[in-house]
Amino acid sequence: MTSDSITKIDLQDWIYINKSKNISQLTKLLEQPESTWKKFEGDQPQHIGVENYWITFSIYNPDDYLSRIIALDNPLLDSVVIYHFINGELVSAQQMGDSLPFKQRPLLSNIFLYPIELQPGDTHKFYIKIDSLGSISLPLVLWSSNDLTQLTETKNLYIGLQIGLLIAISLFSLFIALASSSYSYSYYCGYVLGLTILTASLYGVAFRYLWPQWPIMQQYIFTIIIPLTLGFSLMFTEKALQFKYHNLKMLRICRVMAVISFSLAVIMPLIDYSSAIYILVFVVLTMSTILVTFSLIQAFVGQRNATLYALGRLALLIGCILTVLLYLGILKLDIASQTPTMIGLMFEVFTMAAVLALRYSDERKAKFKIQQQALEQAQRIREARDEALHAEAENSEKLEQMVQERTLELEITLRELHEVNQKLTEQNTIDSLTGVKNRNAFDRRLIAEGRISRRQQTPMALLMIDIDKFKNINDQYGHLTGDYSIKMIAHTLTEFLKRPTDLVSRFGGEEFAIILPSTDSEGALLVAEQIRQAISEQDITHNGQHIPLTVSIGVSADIIDSDEHPMLLLEQADKALYQAKRSGRNKVCYYALKADQI
Repeated sequence: MTSDSITKIDLQDWIYINKSKNISQLTKLLEQPESTWKKFEGDQPQHIGVENYWITFSIYNPDDYLSRIIALDNPLLDSVVIYHFINGELVSAQQMGDSLPFKQRPLLSNIFLYPIELQPGDTHKFYIKIDSLGSISLPLVLWSSNDLTQLTETKNLYIGLQIGLLIAISLFSLFIALASSSYSYSYYCGYVLGLTILTASLYGVAFRYLWPQWPIMQQYIFTIIIPLTLGFSLMFTEKALQFKYHNLKMLRICRVMAVISFSLAVIMPLIDYSSAIYILVFVVLTMSTILVTFSLIQAFVGQRNATLYALGRLALLIGCILTVLLYLGILKLDIASQTPTMIGLMFEVFTMAAVLALRYSDERKAKFKIQQQALEQAQRIREARDEALHAEAENSEKLEQMVQERTLELEITLRELHEVNQKLTEQNTIDSLTGVKNRNAFDRRLIAEGRISRRQQTPMALLMIDIDKFKNINDQYGHLTGDYSIKMIAHTLTEFLKRPTDLVSRFGGEEFAIILPSTDSEGALLVAEQIRQAISEQDITHNGQHIPLTVSIGVSADIIDSDEHPMLLLEQADKALYQAKRSGRNKVCYYALKADQI
């Protein structure tokens, strides 16, 4: 290690594993010959449940004073003991793991962190002993504190959003269940709440914030919450797909599986953890496959909600299969093992919410239809009575005709008023001088396109355009010539935007702004350069006088990730425009984050 070394080093390339069995003491380990150590191979299948698993690696620092942090990004390990040697002398023995209270960790984090100080000429050797009932996944990385902090902030934001969204959905479902006395929403609330606890436990958040002083919870939470969540999911499926009305055989199978799931929540904590995990993996995959099959069968026979349900279940099933393959080391991808399940889970939660919404809509339509039938029946009774009273019926008919005429007149008036309002709205979004969109229309469109970019994860580009030395044009040729120049620039910009989703607007004075949805930085720079070149080569003449026009353009592009990000992107484009002005005008500049801003 030197000061020039990269600040993120994957230590798996330097790890050695001891092949000896049942060595629990460091002294006995040090007595083992070199032949008992072998190079760690990342493509080896991972097993569930390990004991006395020893690894070692060394770090040599020749010249510099360095501070680094060893990060073990597997928050579910039961016991991790780090023996730290400096120049052959043991200086520290730090024990961590979720079998110990959370506050005993050297750095309070969801993952296991061990800080080290590297002095010039020192050789640091580490022996790490791992005992765990779960998977022996070893994502060991040597970080600088700054880079680890940035990664942790981003990761915690993602985890917080995911858990917060699940909590919001579960609370919303709970309130709906209490207000409507709906079993469907009650089971869905229990299902989403179980997924929330499961997600928080996988990321180590639950241990840190819910039961930091009770590590015993970490030993049983998965074997309890997984079958409970599965049980609520089965009960919700019964209600969502309405097996009671469509298929009684599927109803019985679904209820039997629900009973099995709730029974497993009691039985699994009593057996060996490794065996329990294998059983639960098999049960979850089997029951999920059965539910997908049931939903596909119902979809084929014409049940509308079943298609959407099948999509959600299929996404979760595929995510669970990929997670199991990653967890056991059979499949190798550069992502965390729980990521596919988390993606499938979020998709499945949203689709299940949509299924509930559709069912609620169908129930409302059915009630409305019954009400309509009752109204029609009452209408027929009233008409029969009116027919018996002929004179009164004629008067009623005349009155009804007059009401219809007045209603028709009112509808015509409202339609005309609506057309006038549409024209006024159109006028309020158009710049009167140039004929392009005005600033108000630009602001609304920026927010809308930002939400589309965020939802679809597609890049959005902004161009800020300013006419160079426009004040000189006004002073030399007059304001009418200046207005003519602005109109010509607007016409040129409009010609270069071919897609219907692109938007050009007059931002203010001699400034224009362009929104380019689904456009990355390279595409935006190409369009900006074409515009700049076309304007600089134009031969613009007004009142017999040649007007030299050039523009400076600032460009920014990114994938929107928050509600504030579009305004930040606009600010970056404005800074790039300012850079183009400062560097000589008639230029295109792209916003790039400076080193001192990182």
